Amino acid sequence: MVKVIGIDPGLAATGVGIVVGRGVAVAGYSCGMIRTDKTLATAARLEALFERLGRVLADERPDLMVVEDVYSLNKFPKSGIVLGKVTGVILLAACRSGLPVAEVPVREAKMVLTGSGNAGKDQLERAVRHQLKLTAPIRPDHLSDALALALIGLFRYEQTLKGCRTPAD
Repeated sequence: MVKVIGIDPGLAATGVGIVVGRGVAVAGYSCGMIRTDKTLATAARLEALFERLGRVLADERPDLMVVEDVYSLNKFPKSGIVLGKVTGVILLAACRSGLPVAEVPVREAKMVLTGSGNAGKDQLERAVRHQLKLTAPIRPDHLSDALALALIGLFRYEQTLKGCRTPAD
């Protein structure tokens, strides 16, 4: 069995999804959020995220991490900068854990799971729910997005590992 952790980065709330299985067969899953205190300075929030994610990685010992690649919207360029900082901390936590990491653009995640890179969040959530054989919606979106990334890592595990660099490389 393979264990893959998917991460949907966010400064206020980072989604964490874990799937266990082989190929397209999912044997189990879990998900949760890492939240940071909005009253703290950005550096303190990043440190809290780093430490909490490090504990998750130590406890779960996944075989692969899949992180949503950084993107920026023209209307909100500052959000892209913050997202880059958050993603950097997540990548550092993976590196410190000796974990191989793949970064997947959101359009690719949508394409793999829904067949359309332009799918909406609801369509992606329904695709994740279908893969996990769930009836109730997965909320908030950070959770379904993180599980989507973990599923992609599971489906593409062997192929993804060949393209990943680990700290030992």
